[in-house]
Amino acid sequence: MSDVTTPAPDVPEPAPALRIRRRRGILASLDRPFGLGFALALGALAAFVLGVALTSLSTILIYIALAIFIALGLDPVVKRLERHGMSRPRGIAVVFGAFTVVLIVVIVFILPPALRQIAEFVRSIPDAIVQFQSSDWYQGFEAQIGDVVGTGLDQLAVFLSDPRNLLAIGGGVLAVGFGIGNAISGALIVIVLTLYFLASLTAFQSAFYRLAPARDRGTLAELTETITDSVGAYLIGMVILAACNAAFATILHIVLGLPFPAFMGLAAFLITLIPLVGPVLYWIFASIVALFTNPVLALIFAVVYLIYMQFEAYLLTPRVMNKAIAVPGALVIIGALVGGTLLGLLGALVSIPVAAAILLIIKQVLIPRQDAKT
Repeated sequence: MSDVTTPAPDVPEPAPALRIRRRRGILASLDRPFGLGFALALGALAAFVLGVALTSLSTILIYIALAIFIALGLDPVVKRLERHGMSRPRGIAVVFGAFTVVLIVVIVFILPPALRQIAEFVRSIPDAIVQFQSSDWYQGFEAQIGDVVGTGLDQLAVFLSDPRNLLAIGGGVLAVGFGIGNAISGALIVIVLTLYFLASLTAFQSAFYRLAPARDRGTLAELTETITDSVGAYLIGMVILAACNAAFATILHIVLGLPFPAFMGLAAFLITLIPLVGPVLYWIFASIVALFTNPVLALIFAVVYLIYMQFEAYLLTPRVMNKAIAVPGALVIIGALVGGTLLGLLGALVSIPVAAAILLIIKQVLIPRQDAKT
């Protein structure tokens, strides 16, 4: 009977021995300072090149992000048309055609008077301050509190009467007026990308699902559908609410006889796109602008718009945003501040769906995994 040597089974290396070996590897790399320094310098150079590339491509990346979110906002409408028996290509054609018509109407009929009134508003600021100081209401107010406010308003009027100061404080805003060609080309790029993403959204999702193991594809598909549907519902809901704010503000300015109704309506649309704090910011801004025209009308405007804000909060918002993921108010404010600081209005608008998606992933993926651990 021959002796057969049975190979010893592989025994996992103890954790302390593994840590010692890793420590020896680090010490060995420290023994070669030239190679370590070269690797660190190469990594820093690669990070710098990547940062420069991302900075150079920032405009293109913003176009892509904006097109993706517009496509996600239009996709729920396409799905609703599909549920009513319309094919997806025909639904995309109908929805995108309607979107293009609305965009053309805004560009042709709303933007020209709004831009003209913006220029009038900027030119009228010094005269409005002077007229406001000469009003009986302000004279009585100044007699009670002193000349502190009057001195500040005088300095503001002198400062704003110099066009160079306006160019200095509004550099980025006024520069938009000189970049009409870039704005038009950017809008065309966003429209084309939106159409492409909207038509290819189903294919993108199917390809994304195949990256996961077969056993997890159902869960991933359900989670992705929930996130995309919620983001789309949120975006289209915010646009609807902002459009309602803009229409109400424009009509209220016309009825009360306040100046610059088109400009104030456009400002209402853009400002109220900011979640949670947008309507309050516009209410303060519009009330102050109206105050320089007529204090009584400003008070009426402030009261009526405040009533509309309550109507929107308790009746419109629950109906329009019923399919969107609820995000705590603190996260809404933090997300709006962070997104607005990084990407302006687009960042403030996009930050809330991103926060909602992260919350959904935490609730449906991370927490169940933690609960399964014993």
